[in-house]
Amino acid sequence: MSASAQDFRPDIEGLRALAVAGVVAFHFGLTALPGGFAGVDIFFVISGYLITRHLVAEISDTGRLDLLRFYARRARRLLPVALFVIAATLAAGALILSPEEQALYSKGAMFASAYMINLWLIRWSFDYFANDATSNPFIHYWSLSVEEQFYLAWPALLMLAVWLERFTVSRKRRTSPAFRFDAIPDGKPLHTFPGIALKPGKHAIIVAIGVIGLVSFALCAWLTSVSQPWAFYFSPLRAWEFAAGGLASMTPARLLQERPLLGRASSLAGLTMIGVAYRTFSEDAPFPGFLALLPVAGTVLLLKAGAAGARDGTPYSRNSERNYVNAALALPPLQWIGKLSYSIYLWHWPVIVYAGMLAPELTPAERLYCLALTLALSSLSYHLIENPIRRNGWLMANAARALVPALLLTGTGVAAAYGNARLAVHDLDPEQRIIAASAAEPSTARAKAGCVQDYETVTPKPCVFGNGQRVIALFGDSHADHWSTPLIEAGRKNGYKVVTWLKNSCRASRISVWSSELKRPYAECDHWREQAIDEIIEAKPALVVISELALTSGRKMAGRGGDTQSQDADWRAGLRSTLTSLSKAGLKVAFIRDVPFNNANVDTCVARALWRDETPSRCDQTRAYAANDKMAAVERDIVDSIPNAAYVDLTDRFCSATICHVFIDGKLAFRDQHHMATPFAESLEPEVEKRVISKVGR
Repeated sequence: MSASAQDFRPDIEGLRALAVAGVVAFHFGLTALPGGFAGVDIFFVISGYLITRHLVAEISDTGRLDLLRFYARRARRLLPVALFVIAATLAAGALILSPEEQALYSKGAMFASAYMINLWLIRWSFDYFANDATSNPFIHYWSLSVEEQFYLAWPALLMLAVWLERFTVSRKRRTSPAFRFDAIPDGKPLHTFPGIALKPGKHAIIVAIGVIGLVSFALCAWLTSVSQPWAFYFSPLRAWEFAAGGLASMTPARLLQERPLLGRASSLAGLTMIGVAYRTFSEDAPFPGFLALLPVAGTVLLLKAGAAGARDGTPYSRNSERNYVNAALALPPLQWIGKLSYSIYLWHWPVIVYAGMLAPELTPAERLYCLALTLALSSLSYHLIENPIRRNGWLMANAARALVPALLLTGTGVAAAYGNARLAVHDLDPEQRIIAASAAEPSTARAKAGCVQDYETVTPKPCVFGNGQRVIALFGDSHADHWSTPLIEAGRKNGYKVVTWLKNSCRASRISVWSSELKRPYAECDHWREQAIDEIIEAKPALVVISELALTSGRKMAGRGGDTQSQDADWRAGLRSTLTSLSKAGLKVAFIRDVPFNNANVDTCVARALWRDETPSRCDQTRAYAANDKMAAVERDIVDSIPNAAYVDLTDRFCSATICHVFIDGKLAFRDQHHMATPFAESLEPEVEKRVISKVGR
């Protein structure tokens, strides 16, 4: 928003710097600030504060809103540099990404150009086998999409609130509604709110914002524990954060002005809240939900304290000494970062994503180089694109002069991204096609709808494959599922039907876990598992085949160890408990050792290697990292100690004595980091027949 020097708030510029610093620190891997992602919530509150203040002022002064002028300002401010960064990111991706990646992420660019990528990500986040989101160079545009959707809806909601109030009042007075607020003389307000005289319409706006905020927050808090991607990405469920800023802009700061000590305490409390969020939140936290109240409330306190420091129309800087926190936010370094914050936000993510692709293990020095590059690109784009277009006199003279080019630019961005997606896969090499097909083909069980059950499901749904007289039960998580392809075929050849009890991320071992997808304890797994065990025992299969994600692989996925001794003890007890229950029921069990774990998505790594004329072997892992033979030995001892249970180890099909391979006999072995690719799994059918089916007659 353009503003005169009189209205300029350095503390808000400093808050922007604080917000973008948290986001950049989080994305650049600064472990001291694991909750830096909450910086986005600070941006949302600031936007709600400034936009609501501007809109309400215009409504109060003129009785109407010039929506075209409003959207023209937004377009000049946000669109040009956003589309430029998208174009630059696509261009860089053509040199770095494999064709399949270019096609996928170009779709992301298409939705980002239309400010709808948050909706695309909701759908994408529910795909269990979706490519790693941290490799998507456009994923950070989700927050810009949420903000743009807010800009579209918010003015209409405020005007609707005012119209409803005036319509109600006019009916009471039996007069036609006069839409100008200055029609009522000063000193005769239509309403009062907490004892404060308000111009007509403001009461309705405050009530509307309050209701919207409460409903949005209630739904957000509920869905965070039920379906977190909706709570995180869906703009109506983030509306309460904008509403908090909007309410802050409409409530007076008189109390803080009259009590400077209270103002200082408020700003210090606000800064502390944001600091606590940055220091204590983590990716596994159930966010946004109730946790987001901390950075949101902290931002509101800082905004109100800052408003109190700029009283009586006096330029803010003359009063900044009254509040040390807000004065600190006005320091030149923070003002510089705040001024560049939009460009920094746009550039930092593609820079660190592409750097990580080129050098997977970035050193601290390399991360500093990435930061320097981000700041340099941000400064250039701010001075050459963002600011000149934002303040261009010709574009500012007429709303249509800004909106028409904006629509053309948006359409061009969408079309270019779509064209790039089609062009990237137009003429794929045969090897690239094989990799893409291998990674995309589901297992036999997963190809049948509902056979691998989702996170929220509690009641098992067994699926039957084949028509043999005898039954083999396949039980476990997705690491049992990827054995379904060879097991079903081997069973068919030997007169068995395979019945599956499979659930995403739910081990057969009786161990309670935290779900990173649901952001809470995975209670559904515990309930489902017990029912599945009871059903398997009742079915009396000739053999129960179990496989599951290895405990060490789960730790590598999470990127941390935690209390490993306690976890190991729980896992050993849980595995023994499940096997004992099945054994005591007189069932034979074959436990298949988990496959090796890779430090990156194998399909992506191999595709990039071939794209760069390198061999797939560059993606191989050392056996010490991938296989963890020590943990497997413990697992074998537990299985061998249970009557009627046998341990099946097929690691020799993946690994030599020192290396675990990802491209075996001309086939892609893994579809991602730790799930077998289906065509390779098919090739293991003779081994499964020999080492697993044989256990039935043991």
